[in-house]
Amino acid sequence: MRLLTTLPLLVLVLRAAETRKSARSGRGRAHSRANAVKRYVADCKGYVEYGAKFLDCQEHRLTAVLLGWPEDIDHLLLAQNKIQVLQDNTFSHFRKLQSLDLQQNEISLIEEGAFNGLSKLTILLLQHNRLQVATEAMLIPMVRLSHLRLHDNPWRCSCQLDSLVRFLQVPSNRHMGNFAKCAEPTHLWGQHLKQLDATLLCSPEFQPVALPSRPPGIQKHLDATLLCHTYVFPKPLLECKSRGLKTIPADIPASIVKMDLSFNNITHLRPKEFVAVKDLKLLNLSSNGLERIDTDAFAGLLYLRELDLSNNNLRYFSYGVLEDLYYLRILSLGGNPWICDYNIHYLIYWLKHHPAVDYTGLVCSEPHEFQGWPVENYVKTYNAECPKDKQVGSQTDTAQPGLTSQELIAETEEVPDLLPNPLRDRRRKKFEIIRLN
Repeated sequence: MRLLTTLPLLVLVLRAAETRKSARSGRGRAHSRANAVKRYVADCKGYVEYGAKFLDCQEHRLTAVLLGWPEDIDHLLLAQNKIQVLQDNTFSHFRKLQSLDLQQNEISLIEEGAFNGLSKLTILLLQHNRLQVATEAMLIPMVRLSHLRLHDNPWRCSCQLDSLVRFLQVPSNRHMGNFAKCAEPTHLWGQHLKQLDATLLCSPEFQPVALPSRPPGIQKHLDATLLCHTYVFPKPLLECKSRGLKTIPADIPASIVKMDLSFNNITHLRPKEFVAVKDLKLLNLSSNGLERIDTDAFAGLLYLRELDLSNNNLRYFSYGVLEDLYYLRILSLGGNPWICDYNIHYLIYWLKHHPAVDYTGLVCSEPHEFQGWPVENYVKTYNAECPKDKQVGSQTDTAQPGLTSQELIAETEEVPDLLPNPLRDRRRKKFEIIRLN
């Protein structure tokens, strides 16, 4: 009888224990999820620069904007993630946001209300995504928007794109949609949205016209907006590292302050390659196999402060190469086979007259007797063996030891036999006076 009464009690106790266990595990899972979100948020780097608050969540493999991010930030960096869709009100709680960087994601759809609440936003970066269609309606909440980047998206130039194209072509929107091009249909391929005839978008489609094929061996000049990645914050940067470039890309945005062209195959810098980027302050050309730099290659770079030419095949600088670099402060020259002969003197001369420039890596590789020498030491010894006193003393064996050049000249004037015959004759009759009646 006791056994029959204890069995139901045991069942109830076991059920209660399981219930408490499941509750604890549920709380544990919720707590672990919360911690995961916190850790994810903690991975983003928050910092303050020039009084503005930044949240840097680049390269975090994010697929959406997460909860828990600070809402008083001024700049949000979400480049190089896995975001595919921007839903309505995605950023509505970031009321102070001034710039939003969404480049290099996988965005293919932006709902019309995605940017609701961003009334203070001035910069929106959407380049290097998968957008085919967008409308002007998505831009309406951003009343202060002044810079919009849309290039390197496969835009389908059809009637659905009509309102956006007309918006971009308004004269006051000169910094919106630059370099964005049609990918479809075929007869509009490659045309800039800013220059496209908008009346064609909603007209019946023309018969596709085959694009003329490019003759073999003729390559289109590479476009920086397609090959490279551009970043706005903290400073405008064009990142073209390891892109297989053989020449400086065209259409470099004029606002770029830093440019990384390292680890490419650029062997020759031609005149005025960087004349369009007058505000450039840092230029990295390291590890390119660079062999030749023309005299005006750096023309226009009046404000360049740092130039990296390390790990190339440079042997000397042609005269005048560095003359435009008035404000240069850091010059990296290591890893180049500098030849210590007369051609290297220009570089040392320029550095001597620009003492504020901190340079490194200037070491002789040839000729063999100077291998490993600092180039400046080689230049110092270039005239070191020129005899000063011997130059005059070698003219005669009768000169006394320690006799100065002035004393030697005086002595030759006193000894007529040491003078050439014509001069000896003139010394006898220095002046001839002719009286005129």
